[in-house]
Amino acid sequence: MTSLPKPSFRLLYDCVLQAKPAQLIGETPSGLRRMIEITGGWFDGPNMSGEVLPGGTDSQLIRPDGVVSVESRYTLRTGDGALIFVYNRGVRVADAEVSALLDNGQDVDPSRYRFRTTPTFETGAPDYLWLNSVVAVASAARRPRGAEIAVFEVL
Repeated sequence: MTSLPKPSFRLLYDCVLQAKPAQLIGETPSGLRRMIEITGGWFDGPNMSGEVLPGGTDSQLIRPDGVVSVESRYTLRTGDGALIFVYNRGVRVADAEVSALLDNGQDVDPSRYRFRTTPTFETGAPDYLWLNSVVAVASAARRPRGAEIAVFEVL
């Protein structure tokens, strides 16, 4: 078998998402569902920076095994006015004690849990078309009024 290239990573941007408190949908056949409205934020990286527009959503499903499955949709607006749609899926894994602290709005050191996502991007802005083919991974931290995300391109 031929030797396959090992992936490496390059920072795309750091991001802070601001959000309203979670709305509890309730217990569903798949687990406990809650929705969070994204109200804004910012992002900054070597090749792009700007703001997170209000109106995005973060849908969370707390599975029976305690893992939180997240699915977010929101829009970035770069400093030069380009719009970029972000679809971000992932999981947050923590023990019961840490999960309870996070769910109660506590600020918990992100080394105490694992929160990883896989963002994808869509844009028609000429200067950012390269994002449409980026494979990305992210490391995240839950904060009392939102989240912090470090997004990396997989090379």
